[in-house]
Amino acid sequence: MLMQGQAIRVAAIEAGIVEITFDLQNESVNKFNQTTLEELATAVKTVQAQADLKGVLFTSAKDVFVVGADITEFTKIFALGAEAIETFLHDINGLFNSIEDLAVPTVVAINGVALGGGFELCLSCDYRVAADSAKVGLPEVKLGIHPGWGGSVRLPRLIGVDNANEWICGGSEKTAAAAFKDGAVDAVVPAAQLREASLDLLKKVIAGDFDYKARRHEKTTPILLNSIEQMMAFESARGVIGAQAGPHYPAPLQVLKVMQKGVTQNREGALATEIKSFAQLAVNDVTAALVGIFLKDQYVKKVAKQYEKQAQPVKQAAVLGAGIMGGGVAYQSASRGIPILMKDISPQALQLGMDEATKLLDGQLKRGKLSAAAMAKTISQITPTLSYGDFGTTDLVVEAVVENVGIKKKVLAEVEALLKEDAILTSNTSTISINELATALKRPENFCGMHFFNPVHRMPLVEVIRGEKTSPTALARTVAYARAMGKTAIVVNDGPGFLVNRILFPYFGGFTALLRDGADFRRVDKVMEGFGWPMGPAYLLDVVGMDTAHHANSVMADGFPDRMKSDYETAIDKLYALKRLGQKNNLGFYRYEVDRKGKPQKLQDPEIDQLLQGVVGAAHEFTDQEIIERMMIPLCIEAARCLEQGIVASPAEADMALIYGIGFPPFRGGAFHYLDQIGLKNFCDMAEKYASLGPLYHPTEKMKAMAATGERYFPQGGQS
Repeated sequence: MLMQGQAIRVAAIEAGIVEITFDLQNESVNKFNQTTLEELATAVKTVQAQADLKGVLFTSAKDVFVVGADITEFTKIFALGAEAIETFLHDINGLFNSIEDLAVPTVVAINGVALGGGFELCLSCDYRVAADSAKVGLPEVKLGIHPGWGGSVRLPRLIGVDNANEWICGGSEKTAAAAFKDGAVDAVVPAAQLREASLDLLKKVIAGDFDYKARRHEKTTPILLNSIEQMMAFESARGVIGAQAGPHYPAPLQVLKVMQKGVTQNREGALATEIKSFAQLAVNDVTAALVGIFLKDQYVKKVAKQYEKQAQPVKQAAVLGAGIMGGGVAYQSASRGIPILMKDISPQALQLGMDEATKLLDGQLKRGKLSAAAMAKTISQITPTLSYGDFGTTDLVVEAVVENVGIKKKVLAEVEALLKEDAILTSNTSTISINELATALKRPENFCGMHFFNPVHRMPLVEVIRGEKTSPTALARTVAYARAMGKTAIVVNDGPGFLVNRILFPYFGGFTALLRDGADFRRVDKVMEGFGWPMGPAYLLDVVGMDTAHHANSVMADGFPDRMKSDYETAIDKLYALKRLGQKNNLGFYRYEVDRKGKPQKLQDPEIDQLLQGVVGAAHEFTDQEIIERMMIPLCIEAARCLEQGIVASPAEADMALIYGIGFPPFRGGAFHYLDQIGLKNFCDMAEKYASLGPLYHPTEKMKAMAATGERYFPQGGQS
């Protein structure tokens, strides 16, 4: 052994061949933290000191190669400012250059995930061999930054500008096969043969079968493109990438500029361009929000894993109710390999549920995401039934019948009598109290809420709702099932609207009050979409369904009459009375027609202004900022109430629930990140301007106290 560290070891494995192995102690994965980087520098010096050195092999002792940089460490460097970031990046690039400039050839064996800095190390090596199960990529734009350790310099020189634009500006992970097709890896082999194949390639390079020096020359010199080729490569990409990124995410377009300039420079010049751009992005508010989301997502997963450790896996599930929601739950369970019974009272309803699952699978088949055999296998995991015959074998049941407390109680009591003693019963209610539903059950300890969001296959969030009598076992198994279905599970306490809907409806309250005061709903939609929401409030209400919104609003009004009960007829009330239910019947604030892809297309309705007379006041021109403030203040205050009242355990979980549940603009980081960014004192001052509008606009006493002392919801640089 030439070197043994906490993250890296170096060993001579054959005459003249040295192996550098990543194996970060006390961690399940390898990552580039300060320890790993320091030891890598030592490892390179150790290798350089070997008198008879002929070649170097890079490997990993874990199931992954290197997952990337330890973002928790590097955000501290981000906080030091652009100059400190540039110095930090310059040092790491010097290290990676020293690997690329070794006097002998290098081969890296990519045995699993190699992302970000992990893949940038791989690019510094001469040759890359990947296991067939490996995944590689440069996903930095998803954090609001771009590669900073040479990725935007080396990848275009290896795979061509067009491919590199797509890889880096899109930030997607690539399979080993896709990476081989583009030229980012040189060979793909079965995982069991990876080390042997990599070593064999290294020996062939040493023997002179491959010219590694010619490859290095290509990686360190400008790309030979004339001005027309450059224009075609970059200008044509600019429009596509800009449209995909949108106006709020600067990193994709900025890294495109970096690559456009960098291809005309040698390695040192291109790296300097990359470093300067990275440092500018790293101190951007968008980066702070997106890095915060990454850290909060890690925290939420960690919390969920703690529940999961206590749970027996769900091997057989069931869903009661075969509508769009029930069919979506059945599809999601079956697509993740968990067999599910789908029960309803009529063959027509069962057919609707099966049609929903088949439609989703057929879409995957047409997009090439699924084979016909895999589709057939998934469909076979769903068993439609009109009886409870096999329910005695189920581990967990999701009740997804109509949102009516009487019907739900009846169905829940009925099915409970047929289940195993330890089976878990859950309700997919979006508004009805779990404590109230539990009164119909003999084993309330085995019952909790499992609130999916529509459409089930797309929305990543599941609220797991703890009732007063819900046992830790029931919570743990429900969280485990949600995670097995590929969902993010966040545990919340019972209360009207639970967490997400409770926070959402004050936002709708701000909207209906704006209309009452003379705002045009189309303008409000445009402003809030400009703010970053995927759809404005009127459009969102049409998607949710006016009947659903009206019902949920009445639940909120009963639960919180001081601030959520309206003393006027709202636009929601009016449209519900007119049976304009939104996309459900193609008439709401807008009208809808099905496009060629079978999706509802939003269109203006010339009748709507007349229909809303009496609930929309005399036209008044609000500024964009007034609209944003009147919409966002109630949402943020209600989020704070939920945290203070223990509905949600942490601001991190609340922020992720809003991002995953209702599309809170990710670049704004969630309600609590948004409050920290504004500053609580500034927020409370802003809310004071609207105090006359009522309690929805009155910050809590805790918020005022935090504002007075300059307190934040997240410590500076932290997100949990």
